[in-house]
Amino acid sequence: MSLERIRTHHWWRDAVIYQVYVRSFLDSTGDGVGDLAGVRAGLPYLKKLGVDGIWLSPFYPSPQHDHGYDVADYCDVDPLFGDLAEFDLLTAAAHRLGIKVLLDIVPNHCSSAHPWFREALAAAPGDPARTRFHFADGRGPDGGLPPNNWHAMFGGPAWSRVTEADGRPGQWYLHMFTPEQPDWNWRTPEVAAEFDRTLRFWLDRGVDGFRIDVAAGLFKHPGLPDSPDPEADARTRDSVNPLAWNRPEVHGVWRHWRAVCEEYTARDGRERLLVGEVSVPTAREHARYVRPDELHQAFFFDLLGAPWDPDAFRKVISEAMQDIAGTGSTVTWVLNNHDQVRTVTRYGEPAAEGSGLGTARARAAALLMLALPGAAYIYQGEELGLPEVVDLPDDVLTDPIFRRTGSRARIRDGCRVPLPWSGKASPFGFTSGAEGAKPWLPQPEWFAEHATERALADTRSFWHLYRDGLQLRSALPQLGEGDLRWLDTPPGVLSFVRGDGLVCAVNFGTAPTPAPVPGTPLLASGPCPPGVLAGSTAAWWITDDAPAR
Repeated sequence: MSLERIRTHHWWRDAVIYQVYVRSFLDSTGDGVGDLAGVRAGLPYLKKLGVDGIWLSPFYPSPQHDHGYDVADYCDVDPLFGDLAEFDLLTAAAHRLGIKVLLDIVPNHCSSAHPWFREALAAAPGDPARTRFHFADGRGPDGGLPPNNWHAMFGGPAWSRVTEADGRPGQWYLHMFTPEQPDWNWRTPEVAAEFDRTLRFWLDRGVDGFRIDVAAGLFKHPGLPDSPDPEADARTRDSVNPLAWNRPEVHGVWRHWRAVCEEYTARDGRERLLVGEVSVPTAREHARYVRPDELHQAFFFDLLGAPWDPDAFRKVISEAMQDIAGTGSTVTWVLNNHDQVRTVTRYGEPAAEGSGLGTARARAAALLMLALPGAAYIYQGEELGLPEVVDLPDDVLTDPIFRRTGSRARIRDGCRVPLPWSGKASPFGFTSGAEGAKPWLPQPEWFAEHATERALADTRSFWHLYRDGLQLRSALPQLGEGDLRWLDTPPGVLSFVRGDGLVCAVNFGTAPTPAPVPGTPLLASGPCPPGVLAGSTAAWWITDDAPAR
């Protein structure tokens, strides 16, 4: 069977993109922080894995209050990660290997160190410099109360008061994440024009598209009224305040950005991609963001959030296929990213620590995701089966959620620990510095079991499961694009057929008896007996007579 990529449609519709968290991927300078040169050095590894593209986390100049999601300059590289010349080398090297390059762009907010925000702080109330952000007078007789009752997603109030040039307490400014991340006011045309310039700056340097942070954000209710549930965002750590997120005006921005991308595509025939981080309540609302003239893709987080249960998985997959794929777009599946507990840990159970339950489930979920119609995104380290690092000491934690709340609940450092590449002790080949160089977050001793060097040598490893799945996905026209049909299955098993008889089935480990696997086996996530799908396992096979429900 030929493994040549079959492409008769837009490349992004069934692409598999690898998320590179730059500061934790590979360090080329020995300072303990990953960088762009490290990403370039790791490209052959990613080519061997078989991904279609990479998404780079923010590497722009930043005070790093939120690890680069507080951007001080959208059109440069922070010296921590390299420079523009190194970025150009990375892009060229990726393209030579056939790997697309997506950048993370942050349009909802910037850094408090951004020149425009500094200008706003120095300006008087009512000055045009302040209209680029959300400045407002406080409530109460002396303006000492915030303009409304909104809470920030990372904890605390969503407003901070400034000291005016004359030294007196002054207006308040809005920040839906941290005080170091003031929200842009997209009702000011100057803001839209500046992001237009930013898009073109990077498109002119050859990037293949953008991952858009907080894509359901940008616009706030023009009156900034009180919320009936002011703590909803902080409680859920999700964008659920309808006064601050998912406003209808945002769709005009995505139509314009899509037009900019189409303009570049018309010049040279290279399609540029827009993929949004869209957190909305339903698949139907999600579908509005991927209409033909808006974003090409938007991450579908419902699969990531589904409990390990066949009915739950079937429900979210069916809703996505009906509402999102029904727009003419394809679903963009994810099981993990830099904000989530790693899959092996998330699918494990405390009582089963060390039992391998989470590992078996994560392997099965990976095969399920790669078999689904549409695109897929893989967070770095998932292909190594890395568990979450749950016991980082308080004094090394860097997540602003921990700094803002004092709580370890929902912190994200544990999934951001630098990758292990080789060896039996930290830094596991992550940094090229002198012996004893320390990664920016400490790596546990057990990372040795998951090092890429070891994974590549073990044909039973997570890495080989992902690589084999990606190779089959590239070779089989039934995978990637198209539709699915659910099959009748025993209790505890989820199964669907793709194209001309390609079947994917997942045994969620609750079936009373092993499920039979009739046909020609292609790939399994675990050590199953021939013709049987047992335990928490997934498999792909070819059958000519799969009965559709």
